Amino acid sequence: MPRRVVLGTALGGAAAAALSGTAHAEQSAQALPSDGAGPAAEGGRHPWRLRDTMTGDGAWERFLRGQDLRWARLPALWHEGPFLGDGLLGSMIYQEPGAHQIRFTVQHGRVQDHRPEFGSGWGTCRLPVGHLTLEPVGTITAVDWRLSLWNAELAGTVTTTAGTLTLSALIHDEVLAVRARAGGAERVVWTFRPEDAVSPRRISEAPPSGYTANPPWTTKTAADGTEQVLQPLTGGGQTATAYRRTGDDLLLGVGHSFPSDTAAEAASLRNLRHATSYGTLRRRHIRWWHGFYRKSFVSFPDQRLQSFHWIQLYKVASASRAGGPVMATSGPWLEPTPWPAVWWNLNVQLEYWLIHGFNHPELDALATTLRQNQEQLTANVPEAYRADSSGIGRSSDMFADRGVGRPGTGAETGDLTWALHNVWLSYRHSMDEALLRDTIFPVLRRAINYYLHFLTPGSDGKLHLPSTLSPEYPVVPPQDTNYDLALIRWGCRTLIESARLLGIDDELIPRWQEVLARLTPYPVDENGFMIGADTPYAQSHRHYSHLLMVYPLYLVNWDQPESRDLIAKSVARWHALTGAHRGYSYTGAASMYAMTGDGDTAITYLRKFFDPTTRFPCRANTHYTEAGPVIETPLSASQSLHDMFCQNWGGVIRVFPAVPSAWADVTLHNFRTQGAFLVSAVRKAGATRFVRIRSLAGEPLRLRHGLGGTLTALLDDDTPAHTEDLGDGTLAIDLPRGREVLVHSGSRPDLVIAPVTLSEPGPAWGLPR
Repeated sequence: MPRRVVLGTALGGAAAAALSGTAHAEQSAQALPSDGAGPAAEGGRHPWRLRDTMTGDGAWERFLRGQDLRWARLPALWHEGPFLGDGLLGSMIYQEPGAHQIRFTVQHGRVQDHRPEFGSGWGTCRLPVGHLTLEPVGTITAVDWRLSLWNAELAGTVTTTAGTLTLSALIHDEVLAVRARAGGAERVVWTFRPEDAVSPRRISEAPPSGYTANPPWTTKTAADGTEQVLQPLTGGGQTATAYRRTGDDLLLGVGHSFPSDTAAEAASLRNLRHATSYGTLRRRHIRWWHGFYRKSFVSFPDQRLQSFHWIQLYKVASASRAGGPVMATSGPWLEPTPWPAVWWNLNVQLEYWLIHGFNHPELDALATTLRQNQEQLTANVPEAYRADSSGIGRSSDMFADRGVGRPGTGAETGDLTWALHNVWLSYRHSMDEALLRDTIFPVLRRAINYYLHFLTPGSDGKLHLPSTLSPEYPVVPPQDTNYDLALIRWGCRTLIESARLLGIDDELIPRWQEVLARLTPYPVDENGFMIGADTPYAQSHRHYSHLLMVYPLYLVNWDQPESRDLIAKSVARWHALTGAHRGYSYTGAASMYAMTGDGDTAITYLRKFFDPTTRFPCRANTHYTEAGPVIETPLSASQSLHDMFCQNWGGVIRVFPAVPSAWADVTLHNFRTQGAFLVSAVRKAGATRFVRIRSLAGEPLRLRHGLGGTLTALLDDDTPAHTEDLGDGTLAIDLPRGREVLVHSGSRPDLVIAPVTLSEPGPAWGLPR
């Protein structure tokens, strides 16, 4: 499929487009206008249309230029350098270790081994492909590089003792394209260096018993001069890398096939034939990216964090596409790591949250992965339960191939259910019934069924769960873990709601209702939520697995006055025990405090992730590493910002619920929420000026607007909207599908969407001067 033809789709549509071609995707793109401002009323009358200053290429180029990453010295490590990607092929650019050369890594999200008998760490792990080196004649003395977000292109110069090299690079349609020109006594020399097809996990452990290495690669030259490296795999399949140099241009493509031992060879050549030249590929490339960014807009006055936020959108679009492989822990940029697979007990969930608010459902590879691998999810549970159950273990390949243990053995059981919460969010943000019918309901039904086999009544009359693991908490797994109790409650509620929405009279509805009525309460002590029954939270824990009912499930939330003290002391206790905390510990706390409306505490926790004195801070290029690359934490930091700007849970859209007091001005435009609404809002001098909402699905609208005084709510034909004051600053508004409503107080404000003035300047990301 060509590069992301599914640009405008909703999630179920994206999955269908990935399977059936481009027509559905193009139709869906037309059905969901990117500006959300088309006249919705009969006759097209729209007297108060927003004045969007971010419509032309010039405005976008100027704004995103201020968010670009810059380099004034050669990056020495992967987490310092530029990065490129198209959702499948990825490259990071940094110094070749031990040499005055520049490495362009060549890695691909589909390239993996196919020997499940050796587990996800070795047998079905991501496999390295290789890297290009640009080899100057002289010694490198300086670089001047810019990674343009607007064009998704690296451009700049390399200065050496012999002269200069001027280069530009991009990735599109599974082709890495680089243009390099030499000045002075310099010359352009490229070498492709294949890497051994062995698990990157070898940095931390030896291969398992019985493991044999994959065969060595071979090379060949096609009739047109294209070079190929062919990597056969012991477990079947093939990886092929094809590259050719024409004038100043070098084009490189990667193909992977399984079970075919030859199809990758043809695919890599086909990718190059479609590219033809750097200029040809670049025209298609920038057309895609320029359309991509226009789907939403956010601006706030902290330069460093604003740039970071936009870089994460660029990053996730470089790393994922619907119909492609679900992101592994490193995304498409594979480096030596103990985690060369997909991790399901937190990583994959955090990777995809930010796409919803940014209004980019077409990036959701998680939903399509679960849809397309339902048979594997069934095969993952012990054979005795496959008739009605599904699950997934902690880590897997891109096909979700990993068995799950039985409750009662201390197994980690709930990861599939948590991943399905992400897919539920995709449904709620798109209201695509196909996604609910074909993926969420059948897979969640089987995931909850697996739990139901093991729930047993206790002497107290309550239903209890035998020992399961609360992800990564380092003690003997307890009974009644809060991680699993929260997921069971959410799953049963969601199944009942889904059956109602789909008109299904499911025979299990009484059982789900019984579980909700009789399931044992969450274990709690004087410090708040425990890990599980008889297991207090007593050791520092980077994960918030025991707090899922608070975030992101919102089953226990700040709108429940009786829950506030419990939430507050649970989060405080979690962070009082330090030592094991990592980057996502801070982003998780920031989102939890944002739920309470405390934006100043939320931003304090979020800034810990950017504090270079912490053990595991955000890196120079906004990536993150612990023992290896871990992509989810920076992406979750963007979701924490979203949670400060606009929350949507419990059936209520909350505009500017937890903006830090230092950020007096914020602009949101076409922020997508649950119910398939597009929200635009402007905050100036610390006060909300207006909120505009467009309904894409005709769902009930309840808005916590943050406005004071007498309210005005006008539809897009300038007639008053029918509203009901629900109290607590919440307004119910009748808003039909395809219509818009403007809410403001006092006289009508200027309805302008524009970048805000920066009040907190900061350096560019990368390695600037």
